This record gives sequence, C-alpha cells and structure tokens, in this order.
Amino acid sequence: MKILVVEDEPSLRELIQRWLEKERYVVETAADFNSALYKIEDYDYDCILLDIMLPGGSGLSLLGELKASRKRKNVIIISAKDSLDDKVKGLGLGADDYLAKPFHLAELSARIKSVVRRHQQEGEMDIRQGNVRVEPDEFRVTVGGKELELNRKEYDILLYFMNRPGRMVNKSTLAESVWGDHIDQADNFDFIYAQIKNLRKKLKDAGASVELKAVYGFGYKMTVE
Repeated sequence: MKILVVEDEPSLRELIQRWLEKERYVVETAADFNSALYKIEDYDYDCILLDIMLPGGSGLSLLGELKASRKRKNVIIISAKDSLDDKVKGLGLGADDYLAKPFHLAELSARIKSVVRRHQQEGEMDIRQGNVRVEPDEFRVTVGGKELELNRKEYDILLYFMNRPGRMVNKSTLAESVWGDHIDQADNFDFIYAQIKNLRKKLKDAGASVELKAVYGFGYKMTVE
C-alpha cells in the first residue's frame, strides 16, 4: 500500500516514514501545503496522514480540496491540536480518523490498517479471489491452502490486483502505486514486465484460479475463474 505523510516537522516526518517503510508500505512525504496539494492532485494513495498546521495553508483546506475533487482517499488526521472543533471539522470534511500527537507508532500503524481494511476489504482481515488468499497483516499468500512464496514486489503487485479484480490497470498507475511517485516517468516499464512474468508463473505453477492478463497497449487486469 502507498501512504502519503503530510507533516512539516522534519524529525517526526522522517520517523514516521522509516517506521512505515519497515512495515512494508510505499511512503511518500510532503512538508507543506503546496507540495501536499500537488501530490494529492497528481497521485493516488491508499492512505494519507495529514497534519492540520502546515506552512502555506491548513490541512483542513486540503481535506476540502479532496472532497471537492471527489477523489476518495483514506485520511487520518495527525495533529497536536486535540480540540473538539478540529475533530468535528476534519471528520465532517471526510477524514476517516483522528490521532492526537504525541502518539505511539504502533498505534498509528494499527489505525492505518483499520481504515484501509474498512474501505478496501469491507472489514475483512484477508482478501480472497478464487482459491487465492492474501493476509495483509501477515504478508502471507496461499493458493488452495498452500503457502506461496513471493518476493516483496511480487507480493505488492498481487495485493494491488487482489483489491481490484477485473479492473484494467495501466502500467504507469501500477508503477506509481507499487514503486512510488515519479517512477511513472520512467523511460520504460520493463521492470514491471519482469516482476509480473515471474508472478504469473508462480501463480500458474501453484494452480491459482486467478490470472494476470496483459491488455494490449494498456496494461494488465486480474481475472478469476
């Protein structure tokens, strides 16, 4: 999953980024209102961690921009301003949760998983398509009950498509979501082809009832038998 951390305090921003990267998230950051606005307009995220007090503007204004653009995001406000008014305004503008500073990083991680699960997995602890099961909390994949060994990027690609069965995904969107922002500007996407080729072989050899099919001139989509 890809997360955007919008936080102006460098030490806290870097601490959150390092922690979440250890949790195997793809993490992007923004230190002020304008850079955060650019990010949310040009890229997609599974979750946004949003401070209210930012150089150049308010995090609440960013929430307003998200609401106006109708781009559905999972947003957790992280702010030292633990006032009832800020909570009410933030939740009213579409935030999914509110975490007051200081907080434990383990609690932040649990909140992220809860918010994403609520929207992507309909509250379920795992994701199932056909005979394939992914347990995101354990980074575990099974096919017909037997564990399937995948490398980091193969797992990330599979999880991305498991959440989007039947949906066509172009190569630049996939690259951005799994490798991070700006990778979509790469000269070519041979690195995606190599990872998907290996993943498809592993799924086929394991007898998976899902398949990643190439859509000529566009990208890929997952089909389920």
